[in-house]
Amino acid sequence: MFAMGTMAELGTMGKFGAMAEEQQVNQMVMDKQSAEEWLSRVHSLIPSVLSKAKTVKNFAGRWKTIISKIDQIPGCLSDLSSHPCFSKNKLCNEQLQSVVKTLNEVIELAELCSTDKYEGKLRMQSDLDALSGKLDLNLRDCMVLIKTGVLGEATLPLYISSSLETPKISSLKELLARLQIGHLESKHNALENLLRAMQEDEKMVMPLIGRANVAALVQLLTATSTRIREKAVNLISVLAESGHCDEWLISEGVLPPLVRLIESGSLETKEKAAIAIQRLSMTEENAREIAGHGGITPLIDLCKTGDSVSQAASAAALKNISAVSELRQLLGEEGMVRVAIDLLDHGILLGSREHMAECLQNLTAASEALREAIVSEGGVPSLLAYLDGPLPQEPAVTALRNLIPSVNSE
Repeated sequence: MFAMGTMAELGTMGKFGAMAEEQQVNQMVMDKQSAEEWLSRVHSLIPSVLSKAKTVKNFAGRWKTIISKIDQIPGCLSDLSSHPCFSKNKLCNEQLQSVVKTLNEVIELAELCSTDKYEGKLRMQSDLDALSGKLDLNLRDCMVLIKTGVLGEATLPLYISSSLETPKISSLKELLARLQIGHLESKHNALENLLRAMQEDEKMVMPLIGRANVAALVQLLTATSTRIREKAVNLISVLAESGHCDEWLISEGVLPPLVRLIESGSLETKEKAAIAIQRLSMTEENAREIAGHGGITPLIDLCKTGDSVSQAASAAALKNISAVSELRQLLGEEGMVRVAIDLLDHGILLGSREHMAECLQNLTAASEALREAIVSEGGVPSLLAYLDGPLPQEPAVTALRNLIPSVNSE
């Protein structure tokens, strides 16, 4: 029996191995076909696909939507194929392969609907909605390809084409385009490769990043995949620290998802989000927006629970927020006084202690109620102890000077 079981297992393994090998061979054959061949295949498929779709009587509303999207494909691909670099960029080839795959799925579902052989009405409705989403993605990706300018990288100007780094530049621009098109796994791979490129030569990558790339990165902060969110916030923290893309990051709405990641992300994600928030909170307008999106509480919590880097980044962000006079009372209400004094005494890094000295300087310039809270929480001995350390003394001296009336009143 053991031998028979082993033989059966080997047979199953051999079957799956053969299937995997066949899929690999099929993919190699597909990859060898030119963009023109794939375009021809799409054009030959569309009439039969539309014919099949129009004969379906069930789920009429959903099929009407699907048909309207299929009708848009020829025009979209016409714009794409008219680009002078259409046949030279593999993104076009991949896009057309994806369209063919979607059209074949249309035929399969149309046949199932027509023969009533599907597994339940709700299941078919879900499958049709997923198919409609794939068509939307195909159309959107096609337009992104046309608009990003990545197709033009095959014909670079002479002064660039003579450079030894031309292939690298083309490859990087292709990776940046992949942030905006395709499925999540493709975007994850693009993020990984971009992070690696940043580590190797950040100065070469930065000038290639445009607003559309930044917008794509911001959208990936809310992706369903944890891996993608972690890689996206890692890259955004690098962009924020560079200072090259601040306006784009803010206008594309980066602050709300960064705040959410500090609230509920992994330890590494919280750290990278805090680093980005720290850099972006340096302007009053951004600091107000961070507070408006509920960023104060998660930053305070990260000061209590984070590692040395997370603590320092969140402390710096809170210091920046405390520089905005109308936000100081809100900081006090959220428990900033106790946390600031604790970090002044026990901050993991000296930088965290310095940030808190500056934060207390700002808070003591606010209301009498805040000054009294700082005194009652033991702020004066902590500030005096800070003066004995190696850090700049001015923030602590100013804070103590501001507290004198409150100390005398007690």
